Amino acid sequence: MGSYLKKILFLLLLLGVWQGLFSMKIWEDYLFPSPLMVWHTLVQGFKDNIFLTAILVSLKRVLIGYCISLSIGIPIGILSGKIKIVEETIGSLVSGLQTLPSICWLPLSLLWFGLNEKAIIFIVTMGAIFSISLATEAGVKNVSPLYLRAAKTMGANGIKLFSYVIIPAALPTIFTGMKLAWAFAWRSLMAGELLSSGSGLGQVLMMGRDLADMSQVLAVMLIIAAIGIMIDRLVFCYFEKKLREKWGLEIS
Repeated sequence: MGSYLKKILFLLLLLGVWQGLFSMKIWEDYLFPSPLMVWHTLVQGFKDNIFLTAILVSLKRVLIGYCISLSIGIPIGILSGKIKIVEETIGSLVSGLQTLPSICWLPLSLLWFGLNEKAIIFIVTMGAIFSISLATEAGVKNVSPLYLRAAKTMGANGIKLFSYVIIPAALPTIFTGMKLAWAFAWRSLMAGELLSSGSGLGQVLMMGRDLADMSQVLAVMLIIAAIGIMIDRLVFCYFEKKLREKWGLEIS
């Protein structure tokens, strides 16, 4: 309860600073709206189903791209972690491409797929795939040799060694990569939606900019941040805690 109280007090402090800056009239109201103005925009947007529709569209896009990135990135990471030639070729390529901002994939996606859903999903996939691949590779490489020797002594080889020893031992690191991949996927989605057509959160954000409606811009930004925090806390933090408890890294 003490932790929640601190967070609530901090949020109230931020709202107070926001309201104070608004009251000082440093900027015009349409450039810097008050918290109450943004709240009214949020309420009206949900009443009109604009925000709800945008949230559902964006979540659909990010989930498809995220699942594709996991289905490709995890196998690449496993192969890079265990096969030297794959590490030196595909692994080095993944390391290089990881440094590219997701927005760099936008021109390529538009040329390949056009201004449609496939282009956005491609950007999401490319934004997330490299982080999960590198994390999986690191997890596989860092499996304790004691586990491997003990498993081999008991007759585990090939698929059984991977299934019962390597993958479970690497799972905490892989899960960290999945968490990072989600963050990159969410950011990549916003980058793709900002410069494309449709009804996602990014498009609603750009609509607010085009209409010079800063209340709508801030409202969408708050929704984007809130969704990111909720998924991180309710999904990833929960399973991360369970994994840490399973491995004896955290007391339940």
